[in-house]
Amino acid sequence: MAFKLFNTLSRQTQEFVPLDPTGEKVGLYCCGPTVHDFAHIGNFRTFVFADLTRRYLQFKGYHVRHVMNITDVEDKIIKRVNEAKTTLREYTAKYEAAFLEDLQALGCLRPDETPHATEHMGQIIALIQTLADRGMTYRAPDGSVYFSIEKYQRAGGRYGQLLHLNFDQMRPGQRVASDDYAKDALADFALWKGRTPEDGSVFWPSPWGEGRPGWHIECSAMSMELLGASFDLHLGGEDLIFPHHENEIAQSQGAGHPFVKYWLHGAHLLVENKKMSKSLGNYFTLRDLLTKGFTGREIRYLLLTAHYREPFNFTLDGLRAGRAALARLDECLHKLRLMGGNAAGATEDILSGQFSAALDEDLNVSAAWGAIFDWVRENNRLLAAGQMTGARAAAALAAWGQIDRVLGLGRLEQAVPEEVLSLLAERQSARKARDFKRADMLRNEIQAKGWVIEDIPGGEARVKMA
Repeated sequence: MAFKLFNTLSRQTQEFVPLDPTGEKVGLYCCGPTVHDFAHIGNFRTFVFADLTRRYLQFKGYHVRHVMNITDVEDKIIKRVNEAKTTLREYTAKYEAAFLEDLQALGCLRPDETPHATEHMGQIIALIQTLADRGMTYRAPDGSVYFSIEKYQRAGGRYGQLLHLNFDQMRPGQRVASDDYAKDALADFALWKGRTPEDGSVFWPSPWGEGRPGWHIECSAMSMELLGASFDLHLGGEDLIFPHHENEIAQSQGAGHPFVKYWLHGAHLLVENKKMSKSLGNYFTLRDLLTKGFTGREIRYLLLTAHYREPFNFTLDGLRAGRAALARLDECLHKLRLMGGNAAGATEDILSGQFSAALDEDLNVSAAWGAIFDWVRENNRLLAAGQMTGARAAAALAAWGQIDRVLGLGRLEQAVPEEVLSLLAERQSARKARDFKRADMLRNEIQAKGWVIEDIPGGEARVKMA
């Protein structure tokens, strides 16, 4: 069955056909983190979506080269470097390391390349020079270099490919120097920003004087350097469609090459039905959620339950429901392992086909989970009725193994025996009664059975295999 994706560029669902003449290699670029703070759960919705896309392409047999940039110089970073009275590298290194740890905690595969803007200054300057040579730029009085939308369009370029824009409201020559600007601010944007006193020690030499790159040119230069002037897939959150991705297209195609064939954008994430905000108390980093006792696996599961183009309401109750759903899945797989672990001659299981058919339709993970839990119910019915054979159980386990290459949920924990759960309940009662001697004795008894206790905030506890 053909693999189809909704392409923001064409505004329709299209069959995925890679640019590689052999049909085997795929270049994938995802806009990565700006390392000025810990990434929040909305950011990670995009990165988990990118990981799903990569994993499914690999499941389909493609050889994927996955590039995700690290934005380590831009307006917010420079402001915070100055406030912290430290160096650019010292400031960003801390948050980059945290981001990569969080990515691992969520079960995301490490990208093949994580280029840094500060390490690709030569490529960035070269791309700006190409645009200047092609008549797409102009110098401002402060020494900055701007991309001229008017000159680009006069040369045959089309600005507004990802988003319909009202050019009647545009004022030719209006400039925006900041990296972020309003969606209705159709204006020329900075490719190179002339050095200012506020930049402190953050600047590089260039043909136009000391300064630093604009945010948009960084992604164009790094993606083209590592994936070629033209590549298959560019992913990001829908908030990046304009101006960031639109500007990437203008810069890259202004340099004389077709750019990206398929653009995929993930929808916004709400938290408790509201836009995430620290003032509302619904702003969560991954670390905040881990501190509350949730696991990376549970968070990944919840982020994978909704279609990437649907706005998603992320709630703590949803995480608790996700924990329960994973427990049902784990229990079923544990029973299948007990019955089919050593079976030979396994027959084909229907789940892989249903799962693939769902994801072939624009990564419809919601439908895929529907098929998975229908499969769980059917296996539980057969197990309860005594109709499950060793060969069938082995086939089911093999099917799950293939599917989990895509879902990336990792090793599923063995279902906790009732005896261990009973001991845990006794231990919790002893703790509440402040009988710590008995609580410690019960902890040791649980450990002797091959399980360890994890105490979590709120006085609760859970067990996992040692």
